[in-house]
Amino acid sequence: MCLQKRNSFSAPQRLCGENNLFITSIVNLKNLSNELDQRKAQHLYRFRRISDGPQQPEMIIDGKAVISFCSNDYLGLANHPDVKTAFIDGIQQYGTGSGAAHLINGHSRAHHALEEELAEFTGYPRTLLFSTGYMANLGVVQSLVGKGDSVFEDRLNHASLLDAGLLSGARLMRFLHNETDNLAAKLARRKQGESLVLSDGVFSMDGDIADLPALVRVCNDHDAWLMIDDAHGFGVLGENGRGTMEHYGVSRKDIPVYMATLGKALGTAGAFIAGSNELIDTLIQRARTYIYTTSSPPAVAEATRASLSIIKSQPELRARLQSNIQYFRRCCEQLGICLTDSRTAIQPIIIGDTQTTVAASEQLLAQGIHITAIRPPTVPEGTARLRITLSAAHKLAHIDKLVTALHMLKY
Repeated sequence: MCLQKRNSFSAPQRLCGENNLFITSIVNLKNLSNELDQRKAQHLYRFRRISDGPQQPEMIIDGKAVISFCSNDYLGLANHPDVKTAFIDGIQQYGTGSGAAHLINGHSRAHHALEEELAEFTGYPRTLLFSTGYMANLGVVQSLVGKGDSVFEDRLNHASLLDAGLLSGARLMRFLHNETDNLAAKLARRKQGESLVLSDGVFSMDGDIADLPALVRVCNDHDAWLMIDDAHGFGVLGENGRGTMEHYGVSRKDIPVYMATLGKALGTAGAFIAGSNELIDTLIQRARTYIYTTSSPPAVAEATRASLSIIKSQPELRARLQSNIQYFRRCCEQLGICLTDSRTAIQPIIIGDTQTTVAASEQLLAQGIHITAIRPPTVPEGTARLRITLSAAHKLAHIDKLVTALHMLKY
């Protein structure tokens, strides 16, 4: 009976079915190939360069010695000896992997200690670790709002915040960049549900800082939640490195939801949400990107604890970064190199045309300067740019070489 059932379809029919599937796959692959060819023709094709060795200003990229000005390792901690030692010690104690999600058996004492230390440092009652900033943003927004609610976002927010708003099921409205009057007008038209306002602290492609005091006033006036993504401010801004809130002197009670990443100024990996006990408990119950993913290795938590200790005890790193920023801007001003009004480590040079920007990046690479060309859709059409990022680890000689190369750039 089994043999007869298996042979009930003729060989030609079986082959025909397989061929139809094969033909469908070829058609789909052809569509993908065409799209990739279009990206290449439009100078929007993305590819990866291969680095050898640690993150630091002087690197080997694709086998070539370069000075890197496109890393978010703002304080030079990604290759700090104390951080590396803590990572190695963490591996010796906990092994290389966590083995499970936080709610199964992947929440180690190292994770818990880091959460407590981050809470103490930020001034919030509690924090919750996530494996990435993207997962943190998706998890918190989907936990707090849904159908019938509204999400309001700055037009230049990071993609993870925009995706979080879109995927939450809430109505998504975007307000003009750093224009709180425009936000207030949109909030005033809200008719039902909860309102959640999302903004970067430091905007990742422009380097400008959100007007937190104005955002707080508008949210208080309209009974809206405010969440700040401080990925590029945490560890860098403020007298003690506590980020954009410390930079402005804004109270924690006015920012009920605070997110920051650990892979930038802290030089490791992951992210955290800070807030009230009720907020963190709610995320533990609801945040799918927390519940259903393996926790980061405990050794990463140990390395991050070492980074946090350095940020607390070595304010000279922030001072050195600020000195490098001011030196770079002063040199550019003297040579007539046009910069945006950014006072952070992110110093974009907006060229506009995508092809020209890519060519400029390649010219710089030929001179041993590595700066990535940032193109649409990461930035709006007509605003392609060289996104320069500075670090406390850069020496003045590095910056001098950069400025000279920028001055000689032909575009």
